[in-house]
Amino acid sequence: MRVRARIAVATVSGKAYYKLVNELKSRNIPFLSLVPGEPIPQSIGVVLTTDSEKSLINHQKVLVYNIEEDPSNVINEALRIITSKNLYEELIIGVDPGKTFGVAVLADGKILRREEFSSIEKAIDMIFVELKNNPSKIQKIRIGKGVPDLAEEIARRLESSLPENIVIEMVDEAGTSTLKNMGFKRKLSDADSAIKIASKKGERRTRSVDG
Repeated sequence: MRVRARIAVATVSGKAYYKLVNELKSRNIPFLSLVPGEPIPQSIGVVLTTDSEKSLINHQKVLVYNIEEDPSNVINEALRIITSKNLYEELIIGVDPGKTFGVAVLADGKILRREEFSSIEKAIDMIFVELKNNPSKIQKIRIGKGVPDLAEEIARRLESSLPENIVIEMVDEAGTSTLKNMGFKRKLSDADSAIKIASKKGERRTRSVDG
């Protein structure tokens, strides 16, 4: 059954369209492509466009995308609008440390974003950005323990910068790196492993108190 699109992309800017559509497709979010000025179906809850084209959009919910910015932020905002949520109940960020760092963001069980990074710094930067951009009552970070030294390093860096109300859990990675399908096991990408880590309860870290 095809899911009806609630998000429309209305722009003739090739660069803006490419970046927005790539981000939407990577998250499997249905969308409708429109030319600015075209009639907008009633089923559409929010329209993404550029600053120069927003005056052509006849809709009560219009989000302007700056093509120099990461499209994930405006799409996160669009998702909050169509789900009528200014505040999520629970935001969980899963981290799969290794040669490549997988990071996945789940809000109330839905995947908002999944990425892979070549450095620990970029992975941590994304965590900070997603915590800031996705207000929620409960915020958790779950880190896979498959590479203990890296997992500990990430946890320490996060603990030094994040408030204590953000829970950090260390997760056993057993079963998070493969997917059973028709009796066969398939290796998951680091980003997909991060999703499984985010979905698995871990052991809560106790913040150390410096004396």
